[in-house]
Amino acid sequence: MKFSIKREIFLQPLSQVIGVVERRQTLPVLANFLFQAKSGGRLFITGTDMEVELIASAAAKVEREGEITVPARKLLDIVRMLPDGADIGATLEGEKFTVSSGRSRYTLATLPATDFPATDQFETVESIEIQEDSFKNLLDKTSFAMANQDVRYYLNGLLLEFKDGTLKAVATDGHRLAVCDFSGEVQIKQNRQIIVPRKGVLELARIVTDSQEKVILGLGKNHVRLQKGSIALTSKLIDGRFPDYQAVIPVGTDRKIQADRAGLVVALQRAAIL
Repeated sequence: MKFSIKREIFLQPLSQVIGVVERRQTLPVLANFLFQAKSGGRLFITGTDMEVELIASAAAKVEREGEITVPARKLLDIVRMLPDGADIGATLEGEKFTVSSGRSRYTLATLPATDFPATDQFETVESIEIQEDSFKNLLDKTSFAMANQDVRYYLNGLLLEFKDGTLKAVATDGHRLAVCDFSGEVQIKQNRQIIVPRKGVLELARIVTDSQEKVILGLGKNHVRLQKGSIALTSKLIDGRFPDYQAVIPVGTDRKIQADRAGLVVALQRAAIL
């Protein structure tokens, strides 16, 4: 394998994919990026922790095709330290991956691409287009209420409910509940609920922006996939039944309080000291 690429073009997908690479791994290969250099001038970079998989691609000058896994954090640190506008060359010779730029030269140990775990074959049952900023709003307004390492495993994630052409995000840790509706129409064939695990939700929130472009949500039996430009994030789903959140939302309340938001926040901050 042999390719060359600009630093800024290389750094972007590396920074995106590093989020799913855990620092402590049960398998050594999970601390690596999977590199796939393909004809047509495309470099694919994959990271996974066996639950969430992120694939990003970048344009590169590919002289020799191939695939290999390389240490993720070491490579990212190397690319970050190179000067802006630097040209980077990468060559695989035997089991050694060499990165060179100007007078700098780094040789990294590798592991075979065959050792890298592939996500279970993803079979899309249905695809949904949604505006990116609206999806980001759903995540921002609800993800804070997810449980973290709760024995009720189905609470350690975010419920996405597709019902009667609407999309609703729900999260709770048993003490608080956050619900947010998507304002637009969602084209879906049948009503369904999926629970996206906590790490998958955090990675989704990191990827989506306030852009008004469309992103594609692919729904499978055991996975969900977000496709945004050259990025594809696939997350396994939590196999469980989310509690009936509608039952805990108070109905028939007869008192309402209206307050200035900024003033209320400041008052809460003062009280929270004690």
